[in-house]
Amino acid sequence: MKKRKSIGNGILVLLISQVLVKIFGLLYKLYLANKNGFGDVGNAIYNSGYQIYALLLTVSSIGVPNAVAKLIAENKNSKEQSYEIFRNSLILFAVIGATGSVLLAIFAKYIAKEWLNIPEASKSIIALSPAIFNVCIISVYRGYYNGIGYISTTAKSQSIEQLLKTVFTVMFVEITFLLTRANTEYMAAFANFATTIATLGSFIYLYKKNSFCSIKCKWKKRNFFKILYISLPISIGSILTMLSKNIDSVMIVRYLKRFMGEQNAKVEYGILSGKVDVLCAVPVSFIIAITTTIIPTVSVLAKEKKYSEISKVMEKYMLVTLLAVLPCCILIMMFSKQILFILFGNTKGEILFKISSVAIVFISMEQIIHAVLQGIGKMFVPMFSLAIGILVKIFINMKLLKLSPGQYWYGGTVGSCIATLSCHLVVFFISFTALIKKLKINLKIFKILLKPIYASCIMALCLHYTYFLLKGIIIENIAIIVATTVATIVYIISLILFKILSKDVLSSVPVINVLFDWKNKK
Repeated sequence: MKKRKSIGNGILVLLISQVLVKIFGLLYKLYLANKNGFGDVGNAIYNSGYQIYALLLTVSSIGVPNAVAKLIAENKNSKEQSYEIFRNSLILFAVIGATGSVLLAIFAKYIAKEWLNIPEASKSIIALSPAIFNVCIISVYRGYYNGIGYISTTAKSQSIEQLLKTVFTVMFVEITFLLTRANTEYMAAFANFATTIATLGSFIYLYKKNSFCSIKCKWKKRNFFKILYISLPISIGSILTMLSKNIDSVMIVRYLKRFMGEQNAKVEYGILSGKVDVLCAVPVSFIIAITTTIIPTVSVLAKEKKYSEISKVMEKYMLVTLLAVLPCCILIMMFSKQILFILFGNTKGEILFKISSVAIVFISMEQIIHAVLQGIGKMFVPMFSLAIGILVKIFINMKLLKLSPGQYWYGGTVGSCIATLSCHLVVFFISFTALIKKLKINLKIFKILLKPIYASCIMALCLHYTYFLLKGIIIENIAIIVATTVATIVYIISLILFKILSKDVLSSVPVINVLFDWKNKK
């Protein structure tokens, strides 16, 4: 085994990978949203099927890798034990993945008709079913590499997967468009089949990269129970995280079609899932690049009972997360209409986008807290808090989705966004309270919370006045770019004046941490 790479470099590579993944993902999403014969209705069919797959994908892409990474990190000094955990995990999740693929294919029609209320999605679900097996295998490989610190391998596999997905999505949709004369149902199905092909490509890459296939390891019951004990609560927590979006795919069309018709209800769901949710997922994905490295790091510290060090890790990454997501929230709140118009040619979903931008802050903080909790062995706390949050989401959805958007501004899909925000507010406060009690620490609330908020408010004021000063003088899009640049500079200056950017904090920021590593080596 090669020398373990630095965590800073790993985060940087994973962050770059996430940027590429989101750029490629946004490209094909924009292509689908603007493709003749696809549009918002196609997005509703495509995303309703994809959400079912994404539910299982979350288990295998977050739950399983984090569980495997935690076990590998705790036993990284023993090659034999690490390989043993890897092999045993591979067998276990191959069986689970195969079972999931078969069940998804068998019940595709029932799920599409009875759960989603979109019968046309059945072909999309069938097209995605083999990907469940592929991703379960991939997740074990990624968990192993994350555990030993080879995060760049995980990052490269993600980039390869997304590149293949983008290329094959465009290619399959264009071919289907020509052969079926713009049949939306088949176009959505083949767009999803591109995901299956992409996951196969990622698996082949990871399989070719590994150097331990020839090592023989025995199946041990203790590993079986250890893997299940750690992976089940993390995986259930991942399922509950995704359930928020699956709840929307099940409830929105079912409720809205009562007063606006099924076709218009599908369009409303397509706007939320194909535009707003896609854009809001971008900043959150960068936080996942950080949490991927937190779990192995905290697991090792917890094993050595260095709880004060764990507290410092949590404080540092919570601060970095707030400093990153608060400006994103401000930009969306101020320029949601312009962003939607530039990307999609219309401003449908503006209010949804604004409300969802606030949820980004709590979702991101929630990710950091849950990573620390999982690292210290409190896997059931995230699961419990998410379960409560889901119940809140369902209750508010039931109350607000039945209200006509024409009569109540908070009715329809706007109500669904309010429900999502409420869900993550509840999850954040439950998980945060549990973590504080467990670590018995006194957080520097002023530094972690209030100072970033003050700096963000200054940025917002600067952004507002600079934009409106320039709007009538130069082209609007250029005014937005100039105002954003000026506001960003003012934001950085505010962080320096408030003494937020210490060397310890900067060493946690991707790109900057590599400069620190380089300086230390010199």
